[in-house]
Parts: sequence; structure tokens; C-alpha cells
Amino acid sequence: MSTWAITGGSGFLGHHLARELVGAGHAVRTLDVESLDAEPERGVETLVGDVRDPERASRLCEGAEVLVHAAAALPIRRSKQEIWSINVEGTEVLLDAAVAHGVRRVVYISTTAVYGIPDTSPITEETPTDPLGAYGVSKAAAEEACFSAVARGIEVVALRPKTFLGPGRLGIFQILFQWIREGRRIYLIGSGHNRYQLLAVDDLVAAISLAGTRDVSGWIFNLGAKEFGTVRADLHALVDHARSPSRLVGLPARPAQTVLRALELARLSPLAEWHYKTAGKDSYVDVTRAEQALGWTPRHSNVDTLIAAYDWFLANEAVGGDVGTTHRTAWSQRALALLRRLS
Repeated sequence: MSTWAITGGSGFLGHHLARELVGAGHAVRTLDVESLDAEPERGVETLVGDVRDPERASRLCEGAEVLVHAAAALPIRRSKQEIWSINVEGTEVLLDAAVAHGVRRVVYISTTAVYGIPDTSPITEETPTDPLGAYGVSKAAAEEACFSAVARGIEVVALRPKTFLGPGRLGIFQILFQWIREGRRIYLIGSGHNRYQLLAVDDLVAAISLAGTRDVSGWIFNLGAKEFGTVRADLHALVDHARSPSRLVGLPARPAQTVLRALELARLSPLAEWHYKTAGKDSYVDVTRAEQALGWTPRHSNVDTLIAAYDWFLANEAVGGDVGTTHRTAWSQRALALLRRLS
């Protein structure tokens, strides 16, 4: 078995990935700016520090065969400079450390945000990139930095997952789940008849494991659920599962986006441009390449994934932790809190 290094190891994805890799017999070392667990996962060496710190990056990569770079500043950070610094400059520091220590392969966790809002779906790996917002721009630039490092003798694979969730996922989904639990109206941008693909974190973890070992150096893979419906149909199934009186209410897309943009600029909403500009449009990827080249098959549907995350939320709401800016913390609802009370 080999040694895997993971950035963002205390985050939502990093936590699930570390557990899976340890279970498979690998040695795992993680790096994060903070530890969100009272105790580290058994068998995981945890480092606390910033990916932009050359000393911490060097320690993370020492003796590692595979580096999974999952740490990122999310759109909720708002500061373009901070997002660029963490997502791009941090990636460059890590690549220097990976090359210096002879890491065989870097698996970069990118995002479908690098595509922006394509005119048609499904999105393929050949769809031109047109990143939206500071987050999408930074992730596209970090991808380029990773592939530039190939000339320095390192293998690179980039994964572009759709929005992923599962047990332990909070962030924007904590807002949705809380409103459903309380029976509030759930507002949709547009009619909700658009198809929007999600991804189970377990399926993403499986893809990462394969990307670290298969002969796919230099490849980019889109990842998403195989089974998904419209936004309205999938959320209706979740509301039914929750036995909630919540009603789905469609809002005219353009006025809703205008209001949310104003709230974002005023820092009164946790929703970023990426969230509200894609929510009312078809957004799904073709996963054929991942199925054929990686041998990967997503096992969970949108509905299954939403239900698993919601059930975890109900069981753990009382210990949800502090408000933060990661997928594993609750987000401040800000102005949406008023709308919640009125709903």
C-alpha cells in the first residue's frame, strides 16, 4: 500500500476520503488550517497549517506517492484576493513541494464552475471553459498550474465534480435542510423544471481512489450522478421523505437573480453568483469518459444523495458546530434569515 497526502483533510471531502483510504490499508497524511474533529481519524497523520506555507506543504508531501489537492477557498469568502491566494498561489506552493519530494501523481479536485454557464448540456470535457466569478477563475488557473507541472516530472489528473454532498455536508445545504425541517416555503429560481445534477461524496471518493492509481495521467474527468431529475422533482422527493409541509415556489429567474446579486454585493447573502445563476438552468455533465477510462460508476442518484445528507442533518443538527465558510460548517443566512421567518 502507498502513502497518500490530502489537503483540506478536515473538510467535508477530505474527511470522507481519508477514512476510505485508511480502510483500504493506505497510510494517510492530511493538511488543513484547522482540525474540525476532537480526535483525528485513526491511522491518519494530521498536520495543521496553510497550503501556502512552504514548510507545511513540504512536510505533507514528504514520502507521499499521491497528493490529493482538495483544499480551496469557496465563493462565500467574497474576497477575490483571498480566493486567488489560496486556490492558485497555494496550489503552486504545493506543486513545488510535490516535485521536490518526488510525489508520483497529483489528483486535483477542480469544479464544473470552470465551464461557467454553457448554452447546452450535457457538458463534456471538450466543452470550452468560461469560468464564472472569482472562484471559477481561480480553479481554472489552478488547473493550468497543475498541468504545467507535468513538464517537471509529475503526473496530474484533474477531476471536475458537480456539487457533491452526503452525510456531514452543511454549507448551503444546511440552509435548505433547515427550511424543510421547519416546513418553510422553498423558493426556486425559475420554474424548477430544469435538470440539475449532483454527486454523492462516496462516488467522488471512489473516483479519486481510481484517479490516483489508474493509467490516466494528463486526463480531465467530469463527475456527476447518473440518475437525476429536475430540480422540482428531486426536491419534491426530499420534501416527501421529510414529511414536511414545505411547498416549492418558483420565482421569475431574472428578478430573483437581480435581487440576489444586490444582496451578494452588499454581503447580505451567503449565495454567490455561481449559485443563483446556474440554479435555474439545465446543468449536467457527461460521465462517459470517467466510466470508460477510470472504470468508475456512480452508484447514487440525486434523490438518494439528498436524503442521506438530510437524514444526517436531522441526527446531528444539535451538534452542527460554529458558523463558518466551509462545506462542513453552517453558513450564516444573513438576509435570508428574514425571508426564512416570513416563509
